Amino acid sequence: MKTSYIKKVSLSIFVLMGVTSFAQEIDVNLQMRPRYEYRNGFKGLMLDNELPTSFISQRTRLNFNFKQEKISAKLTLQNVRTWGDVKTTATNDKNGVMLFEAWGQYSFNDSWNARLGRQVISYDNQRIFGEIDWIQQGQSHDALVVSYKKDKNQLDLGAALNADTEGLYRDLYVTNYKNMQYAWYHTNFNELQMSLLALNTGFQYEEPITTDLKVDYMQTFGTFLKYKKNKLDADLGIYAQTGKSRLATNNTSVSAYNIGLNVNYAFTEKVKAGLGYELLSGKDQTDTDDKIKSFNPIFGTNHAFNGLMDYFYVGNHKNTVGLQDFFLKFNYVSDKWKFSVTPHMFMTAADVIDPSYITRTMDSYLGTEIDLVASYELHKNIGISAGYSQMFGSETLEVLKAGNKGLDNNWVFVMININPRIFNSSK
Repeated sequence: MKTSYIKKVSLSIFVLMGVTSFAQEIDVNLQMRPRYEYRNGFKGLMLDNELPTSFISQRTRLNFNFKQEKISAKLTLQNVRTWGDVKTTATNDKNGVMLFEAWGQYSFNDSWNARLGRQVISYDNQRIFGEIDWIQQGQSHDALVVSYKKDKNQLDLGAALNADTEGLYRDLYVTNYKNMQYAWYHTNFNELQMSLLALNTGFQYEEPITTDLKVDYMQTFGTFLKYKKNKLDADLGIYAQTGKSRLATNNTSVSAYNIGLNVNYAFTEKVKAGLGYELLSGKDQTDTDDKIKSFNPIFGTNHAFNGLMDYFYVGNHKNTVGLQDFFLKFNYVSDKWKFSVTPHMFMTAADVIDPSYITRTMDSYLGTEIDLVASYELHKNIGISAGYSQMFGSETLEVLKAGNKGLDNNWVFVMININPRIFNSSK
């Protein structure tokens, strides 16, 4: 990379300092987040004759926030690396610096505003739209979002159009979705909050015979309800998917659904427990219909769902037999400490063929995962968290994921989040 990280950061600070005389608010903060991981059956059962691995990854972000009258903007520079992937005597950094966010917003009045550029799009419990903050690079979109807010109501309208280059002629785009349009509405009814989402996502493909460029459009729509009263809180998400998408061939019909329910009760200020269930539709392996029946949580923060070991829907387990997730949650808070225990019982949502007897289906039970997480606030700008997860897999999970359920399938992480404010000015 020709321009170094230091030069880019210095230039950004210089530009912002040059406009301080006109700015009402400028805030600059830094995030450094190294994370150690020990992977021994992470994302899939451990394979025979393979050994576990460990590494340290790190995110470094520099955030600039600017606001002046009706204009606001945000610029986030980011470097993501694995410790040791660059020589100690390197003359340049192969990881480089990327723009995680770079957007400008104009407020037309107290109710209407428009935001344009690279930005995080995140709603509700992040099942469909999320930042995916767990992964070091996160997730952001190049998009236009127009928002209306008044009283207890909010309406967001978003759109995106993607291409690889400033080309002269139309060419195939497969880096991401080709285009996207959505509407999200949110309102409050005292203890009840309700959101409605309608999302249309287009993926481009090339016809194999004619080489014509076409776009498949898939629709995701549904509602998210959240209730809180006294010590009880609950949420319910219901979504469906229709349209067309790519599977073995293009232009394949989609018919899928997702239901998720969580109920929690605070016994004291320190102790809270809950239970939940989620169903993501799947397709029987005996089903010869070419229709896609497996739900895809397309832009969701999927690490936050279905266990921390990422066996399901984190770049995997798509267009398959779906999933049922029964889980309990136990949380304890004491001063600067937080503890959580979350056991999951996983089952398929559709039939799996027994490879030994192809006329017979296997037990739907996939396994049990137990997630233990502890966090501590060392300083107002420094947090430490650590976790241990264990997967007790089944024969059905071995068939779907390969690997050996008899091996120790576990995962450990330790993460430090350093997030100081380095500059703030208000006029």
